[in-house]
Amino acid sequence: MDDVFKALSDPTRRDLLDELFREDGQSLSALEARFSMTRFGIAKHLRILEDAGLVATRRRGREKLHFLNPVPIRLVHDRWVSKYAEPWAAALSDLKSRLESPMEKIFEIYIKTTPEKLWEAITDSDIRSKYQFGNTLESDWTPGGRFEMGNPKAGQILGEGENLEVDPPHRLVQTMRALWGEDVKAEGTSKVTWEIEPVGDSCHLTVTHSDLREGANDQLYGGWPMILSGLKTWLETGEQLTTPGSLMYT
Repeated sequence: MDDVFKALSDPTRRDLLDELFREDGQSLSALEARFSMTRFGIAKHLRILEDAGLVATRRRGREKLHFLNPVPIRLVHDRWVSKYAEPWAAALSDLKSRLESPMEKIFEIYIKTTPEKLWEAITDSDIRSKYQFGNTLESDWTPGGRFEMGNPKAGQILGEGENLEVDPPHRLVQTMRALWGEDVKAEGTSKVTWEIEPVGDSCHLTVTHSDLREGANDQLYGGWPMILSGLKTWLETGEQLTTPGSLMYT
């Protein structure tokens, strides 16, 4: 948490996050053009944001692209703000909208667990329901196999897709089609990639939600920070999050 607050304390770094909110996936050159600062200075600020987990990066050819990662801000919320969440629902809804952008979203988090336990938590339907709004995910977890997302209170399938890559306990790639409402059904099929990297006694988990159309309905990807916060809480403490949003569908 100290790294997050340190990173957010500088106005230039906050401006960089605003730029990534406005247009996600920017290169260093693109960001440099928007600031009256040297390339070295911008790179130094981005490095601090990366170290705090507020910015995620991906290589595309020769370019290094930068993406806003809202998960650490979600963790701050769960630790200190959730007690007061309901009176501020409108304000948090606005913050949620500002932290999200379309086409491709990348979320990163560190969890003190083993790759095997993390993989189990992702693929075991009962465990999945403990941190994903009570939803279950049924599949045989084979490449080319189908999965269905449901909820005992829903009375219908909430989502479905295909397992494109299954490489336990390292990588899982799935297509995803949301079915819980006509508005999200119209969005068609997107793709979700889970990548697990062991780091000491912990795991670095990256979730990439891609193949989203520009201006896609934020219901498709807006829940990821809360889901990953719940996953971290469950694996590290054995407890479930009790924020209003986490209990929304349980």
